[in-house]
Amino acid sequence: MVTLEWRLYEAGYCTHPERATRQGAPARACEFPALVALLKHPTLGWILFDTGYSEHFLQATAAFPERLYRMVTPVHLSPQASLAVQLRRDGIAPGDIAWIVVSHLHGDHIGGLADFPQARVACSREAWDDLQARTRVGALRIGLLPALLASWKDTPPRWFEAQASVPLPPPLDAFERGIDLFGDASLLLVPLPGHAAGHYGAVFDDGHGPVFLVADASWSSQAIRDNTPPPALVTAWLGSTAVYRDTLARLHALHHAAPEVRLVPSHCPEWRPEPQA
Repeated sequence: MVTLEWRLYEAGYCTHPERATRQGAPARACEFPALVALLKHPTLGWILFDTGYSEHFLQATAAFPERLYRMVTPVHLSPQASLAVQLRRDGIAPGDIAWIVVSHLHGDHIGGLADFPQARVACSREAWDDLQARTRVGALRIGLLPALLASWKDTPPRWFEAQASVPLPPPLDAFERGIDLFGDASLLLVPLPGHAAGHYGAVFDDGHGPVFLVADASWSSQAIRDNTPPPALVTAWLGSTAVYRDTLARLHALHHAAPEVRLVPSHCPEWRPEPQA
């Protein structure tokens, strides 16, 4: 079995009413970190799952109408908080990143792609086709920023859907099938529909059991534990309420049936890494 080393980074954060992410939660503004997973494959090297915010995101949302993105979810990103800066601090140059796996195309997940121009990118073709079918304003309305993906027209990613589909082993078999991205079962991509087109999580083993990066299938571990979705207005705005709730219910059932599986949402404050000294 191929195992991966991993750690989380926080590449900026946004503020938003907590109630918008979990029914019945307080209405107060809450900090939602943009979490990025850095994985180390024994032969492929360094892999990123998403990239968080960066200066490129701030540039892409500097003018209207894209400025509305930052008005709805105010973004906080110091120069030292971008992922590329943090990785350099830890001795990892941008050119050392071999792969970037993109969970979906919302701006807070792909904001730092341009900081790693040499990395190969893997993404859902469904997500890309959905973006191409939208107008500039239509894309912005659901958190998509086409300017962050300008290079993809010349160098398309490795599409998830073109890779081998495999049955997921217990206890993940409630999600039926996944994508074996590298052909060695080291990283299995799992469709988690409802939040956005082509939305995927990623499963790997770190030698201590399975880790399931669930991206935005939930904004918090609390919501998974309680099976408490966002208000229908939010999920209908971004995707499909019925489908989102089905995905969340499956994660909730997995948590209770197999608590040894670590479920890691991309914006959960409980998973926020300790600040570096």
